[in-house]
Amino acid sequence: MTPSSSPPDASSPIGVFDSGIGGLTVAHAIMRRLPAERLVYFGDTARVPYGPKSPDTVRRYSREITAYLLGEGVKAIVVACNTATAHALPALQAELPVPVIGVVDPGARAAVAASRSRHIGVIGTEGTINSRAYHRAIDRIAPDARIDGTACPLFVPLIEEGWLDHPATRLVAEEYLGRHRVSGIDTLVLGCTHYPLLKSLLGTVLPGVALIDSAAETAEETARMLAEHGLEAAPESGDRDADDPSPHRFIASDDAEQFLKLSQRFLGRTVERVETRTLG
Repeated sequence: MTPSSSPPDASSPIGVFDSGIGGLTVAHAIMRRLPAERLVYFGDTARVPYGPKSPDTVRRYSREITAYLLGEGVKAIVVACNTATAHALPALQAELPVPVIGVVDPGARAAVAASRSRHIGVIGTEGTINSRAYHRAIDRIAPDARIDGTACPLFVPLIEEGWLDHPATRLVAEEYLGRHRVSGIDTLVLGCTHYPLLKSLLGTVLPGVALIDSAAETAEETARMLAEHGLEAAPESGDRDADDPSPHRFIASDDAEQFLKLSQRFLGRTVERVETRTLG
């Protein structure tokens, strides 16, 4: 983290961004873990998906979004996108004047803690899997671990279509995960923020395998980061509903109506208002 001439204020919001709306699962976990905090969530819906894009392009998009969030006065940034974490997190941490965390390291720690056999599977977008970010993160913690990665690009459109337990989704899951069923993994990292919505279906495809959703662990990491930097918001005088999205801001780079439509699925409650901000 580069030094800043004006340290962020603890009363300022946390910035959270994703390539689209999947990062709302991470935002929801942070809202529940840290109910006194306010969030500014940016979903880059104009340029989703990030998975097939080059690392340089993902880094450029991430820099544009974080510059915007800094302009909105955030005190810290959570990269709630596995592909952006894989390609851009080190650069953002080196360049930005506020603390920045991603979703890969928390998910890797949770996977290692859950695995008994040290044989761990990872599923995600093409960009996340090709980056081998989870492989490196898990290897740093457990060098003896065996890691199998599989790109599952069709899951995101199926989830956004609402086909969470549809026969077509089950067929796709069987195709993607068949090799993991026979390989002997005991833990599977859901390396895309959309994938937790398929936990029920994936549990039937891979019975007995621990499914790791990094959202809750990322929320814990956010709490630790804020405490380390003395940036925790003061507790609310009243009892705020941790699931209430109204104290937070939600911004999309395109198609705010679609964001509103899908927010219930990812956030647990419907967002009342979405701002639009085009970048690039």
